[in-house]
Amino acid sequence: QAGAWMYSYSEQKDYTWEQARNYCQTYFTDLVAIQNKKEIEYLNEWLPFHPRYYWIGIRKLNSTWTWVGTRKALTKEAENWAEKEPNNKRSNQDCVEIYIKRQREPGKWNDEPCSKRKRALCYEASCQPLPCSQRGECMETIGNYSCECRPGFHGRDCENGEGPTQPLRERCSRGTPALLGSPLGLDRRPREGDAGSRRKGVSWQPWAADSTEGLWSDETCSPIAVVACPVLSAPDWGELSCAHLHGNFSFGSTCTFSCHTGFVLTGTTSRECTATGDWSGEPPRCEATRCPTLVAPAMGYAACSHLHSNFSFGSTCTFSCHTGFVLTGTTSRECTATGDWSGEPPQCEAIKCPTLVAPAMGYVACSHLHSNFSFGSTCTFSCHTGFVLTGTMSRECTATGDWSGEPPQCEAISCPVLDAPSSGHMSCSHFHGNFTYNSTCAFSCEAGFLRMGAEALRCAATGNWSRRPPVC
Repeated sequence: QAGAWMYSYSEQKDYTWEQARNYCQTYFTDLVAIQNKKEIEYLNEWLPFHPRYYWIGIRKLNSTWTWVGTRKALTKEAENWAEKEPNNKRSNQDCVEIYIKRQREPGKWNDEPCSKRKRALCYEASCQPLPCSQRGECMETIGNYSCECRPGFHGRDCENGEGPTQPLRERCSRGTPALLGSPLGLDRRPREGDAGSRRKGVSWQPWAADSTEGLWSDETCSPIAVVACPVLSAPDWGELSCAHLHGNFSFGSTCTFSCHTGFVLTGTTSRECTATGDWSGEPPRCEATRCPTLVAPAMGYAACSHLHSNFSFGSTCTFSCHTGFVLTGTTSRECTATGDWSGEPPQCEAIKCPTLVAPAMGYVACSHLHSNFSFGSTCTFSCHTGFVLTGTMSRECTATGDWSGEPPQCEAISCPVLDAPSSGHMSCSHFHGNFTYNSTCAFSCEAGFLRMGAEALRCAATGNWSRRPPVC
């Protein structure tokens, strides 16, 4: 910042040239207008290096490099191009960047395609909306401003003096009207019945004895019939600012157009009332700044409402997800004045269920549609040899985040209960449960008795004992 004139730049992201200007006009005054070498040196020293460099307020309009803030053509004396620039490579380089802290040619300019993204270099003017007492042109300087006063006025803000026509106007008397409309503001003095004597917006001005020389006579005064143009109005979503040299919307009047925040001007930015009673240029329009088209997230929906046109400034889009999915991120996004959407793109993620494990003495086999153990996942269960499944054989992850069915179990297959033989003894060992798969029983007889049959039996996976029980 230097005095009342503040520089700023976009730190968070890069913009196309149009987006950069919209950013500057939204938060400051406009893209910076370089006025002298001192300003270039200041910017090159103050700004940080950025590999894509910075946009400034010059653009090619009707094949002429123009300061967009003032609509003035770039003069040869003011040019600051880098070597062999502008080169208009590929015939689409209509905007200008400034090299900041570049090793070669720092502070110089280069033409670039307007669609490239760079930092926006903005300024906030120290000139006020009605500067220099409306009697001169306000000229920005670093940390200050100066007024170039029109003839007859002086002072820091042109507050002193009178215009060159004021003393004459006081001495004028009624005479023959002259038509205002030459490049100097005066035409010939018309004769009686001359078509130039139509009277629109008559005002007293001194008559020029020789309009080709632009000389004013302080001896003779005549009323001037000023050529009028149709009254202009601001475009929708825009503003109109007019300056009138002779009368409202008359010859010499100029009107400049601008747009509300979030809108960009298409067409002529400035129009002038000509000697024919017509305005130069075509009526401009303010069109809403466009944002990229949004689409619904995978497995989700997008519902958008548009204030002006599809996916433009003021458009809002809300997002939701299919059954079984939950939204992560921004639920609603709005198209901003910079041509970007607020927030980050949302996603629809499948609802998670608790991780499943195989039952004891069993197996689990799962398939996942979206992600592990999430909505749509299915798991089937089975048991080891010698065990049988009780409960749900297959379970599915539902939209509520719960599994269908109940957890299954694998239970050991049972064999018939055995008893000790008469006049004998039995000793059993059980791995999983009494008289179940892999249980073993050993047999013996009391003294004086002989065992007839197997010494030991094992419970098989079929639910039968390996041999017939022995007798004593």
